[in-house]
Amino acid sequence: MFKPKYPSPDTYTPATMRPTPAPTEYEMPAPAPVPAKVPTALGGLVQNSPGTALALAAGGVAGVLALASVAVSLLLAVAVTAVALSVSAVVLLFLVRALRQEFKSR
Repeated sequence: MFKPKYPSPDTYTPATMRPTPAPTEYEMPAPAPVPAKVPTALGGLVQNSPGTALALAAGGVAGVLALASVAVSLLLAVAVTAVALSVSAVVLLFLVRALRQEFKSR
């Protein structure tokens, strides 16, 4: 009842690698044809047209505007934090001065 029951071992047998036979006589490979035109990075996916250029320009402008809005919001957050810290510093300074005057008068 309390003896563990182990699973049966796997029946996997690894495949054997057989070497390929060496060729009996040497054959000269045929020269590869030279392509007439070197393909571009995008290949034939994008055709050069005024609409393509306009779409790329619009995408670039949209990307720059998105990055600019993120940068402006980060700078605004820093400015708001700085103003809040300066206001709290002034309030804290007034409280410390008021407490000092109160202790001097006693």
